[in-house]
Amino acid sequence: MPTNKHKRKTAAHAKPKAAKYALSSRLITLHPKAFVSVGLFFVALGLYLLTFEAKNNAMFGIAMLSLIAGTATSIYANFAMPKKKQTK
Repeated sequence: MPTNKHKRKTAAHAKPKAAKYALSSRLITLHPKAFVSVGLFFVALGLYLLTFEAKNNAMFGIAMLSLIAGTATSIYANFAMPKKKQTK
């Protein structure tokens, strides 16, 4: 049996796993503009909670989680947006 036959078999089995992971972020890649606005809403909510409602530790924690989730969502959705091609 040739040695590279085994390599072809493992490469053929590795492809479905990669496709399975790609489907997990499909919602953000289909609607990136909506998720950018949702992320910015969470950032604004977190800043509001930090400014006016952070009198106890629970509200401070919710504000920080909102800031982190909003920033991460906005950045990820911004990367998912299709880039415009520059023509000369």
